[in-house]
Amino acid sequence: MAPMHLVIFEDNHNFRESLLQFFQLVPDIEVVGAFPDCGDLSEHIGKLQPDVILMDIDMPGMNGIEATYHVKDISPETQVVMLTVSEEEDRIFQALRNGATGYLLKKTDPEEIAESVRSVCMGGSPMSPAIARKVLQYFRPIISENNTPKTFTPEKTSESSDAHSTGLTPRECDILEGLVDGLSYKMIASRFYISPDTVKNHIQGIYRKLHVNSKGEAISLALKTGIAGKPKT
Repeated sequence: MAPMHLVIFEDNHNFRESLLQFFQLVPDIEVVGAFPDCGDLSEHIGKLQPDVILMDIDMPGMNGIEATYHVKDISPETQVVMLTVSEEEDRIFQALRNGATGYLLKKTDPEEIAESVRSVCMGGSPMSPAIARKVLQYFRPIISENNTPKTFTPEKTSESSDAHSTGLTPRECDILEGLVDGLSYKMIASRFYISPDTVKNHIQGIYRKLHVNSKGEAISLALKTGIAGKPKT
C-alpha cells in the first residue's frame, strides 16, 4: 500500500524540523512538503496533492484557519488537521467551519499525531482531549432555572437550516452527531448496532441532503447551523 502523503504548514522552524525527523521513521506516512507559511498555498496543494495537511494557525501572512478554507476549495478530498497551541473556542469552531476535520494541540505526543493522520484518512475526526471536551460542552443542553435540562432549538436564519428543513432522518442525525463527536465509521456502527456499510450509505445520504462533498464539510455545517445540537452562536 502506498504511504499517505502529508504536508505540514508550520512557521516554527524547530517544531517543523522535529515533525520531519519523526515522520521519517513512520513508513506508512510520507511528508511530501513542509512550509513555514501559506504564501504559495494553491501551488503547493495543486502540485503535491496531499492526503492530509497538518496546519498551524498563527503564521505570517495567511493564517491557518483562512488557509483551511482555501485548501478545501482547491482540494475537497484533502483532510486538514489543525496542529496548534490555541485552545480558544472561537478558533476551534471557525477552523471546523472552514473544513478542518481534526484539531490537535502541539503538546500531543508524536505517535498520537501519526495515528491522527491515519485516523483522518479512515473517516475519523481526531481531537486532543481538551478540544474534544470543549466541542462536547458546546452540544450539551443548558440547565434552566428550575434545574431541568433545556435543549437549544436552532434559530431559523437565511444561513441555517435544521434537520427537518434539510430532510435528514433521525438516524442520519444520529450518525451526523457521531461524526461531530469524532467517531470513525466503525465506531458509529458499533454505537448504533448497524454495519459499517450501512453507516457509509447513511453518510452518502447526509452529503446529498446537506449539499456537501466531505465529512469535514458536513461537520462544519452541523456546527454552524446546529443540525446536530447547539445552534451557531
